[in-house]
Amino acid sequence: MIELSWHGRAAVLTLDRPDKHNALTGELCERIRTSVASVGEARAIVLAGNGRSFCSGADLDEVYTAEFRDSLYRMLHAVTDAPVPVVAAVHGAAIGAGTQLAIAADFRVAGPAARFAVPTARIGLAVDPWTIRRLALLAGNGTARRMLLACDQVDADTALACGLADRPGGLDEALDWAAGMTDLAPLTVGYSKRVLNEVFEPDLADDVAKDLDAAFEACWASDDFAEGRLSRTEKRSPVFRGR
Repeated sequence: MIELSWHGRAAVLTLDRPDKHNALTGELCERIRTSVASVGEARAIVLAGNGRSFCSGADLDEVYTAEFRDSLYRMLHAVTDAPVPVVAAVHGAAIGAGTQLAIAADFRVAGPAARFAVPTARIGLAVDPWTIRRLALLAGNGTARRMLLACDQVDADTALACGLADRPGGLDEALDWAAGMTDLAPLTVGYSKRVLNEVFEPDLADDVAKDLDAAFEACWASDDFAEGRLSRTEKRSPVFRGR
């Protein structure tokens, strides 16, 4: 489900479920997390996907489970906390958890077919406060609102224009960019990354964090959450009632 290869001193982690558009399962999340931790000699990491999609999101057979949610966020934070630069080569769809994986990286290279979306409101789910803040920091508040409140998709040109993507190109361009980073002083790069993460994404005040976490959990415990899950089983459109 994941391939590890090397491009010089850059480790390349490739999601390999092309028949499922690289949808994330709990097992795949754990493999990504452990792979990031295992490439200690790498000076940079590239995330890529086989097939037409970068990552189509969470596997719908698991997305509603607490176990998957825990595995997903452990993986995302492992990517963000990696001490080396991480480049996501987004050549196709990055939907839901796929967008989360892309923004967990430090940089995104977007191909012409790249598209980003966080359509959780369509299925009664919610992403955590960290995801919302990081998306807004990268893409801007307006783009984040369109993606989260209206479930709009963002194409490659829009992503590049707003800062959600950093450079145009495919896997080759991502590999070349990462290779250039491997020649830089690793202690300096690691220090700079840590400061950027801590300055722009500091821990929230205890009362704010508590309130936001409670609201997040309330979404997952709601009748709308249950309706989203049931409607998928019954193969119909959900009817949400805001409770």
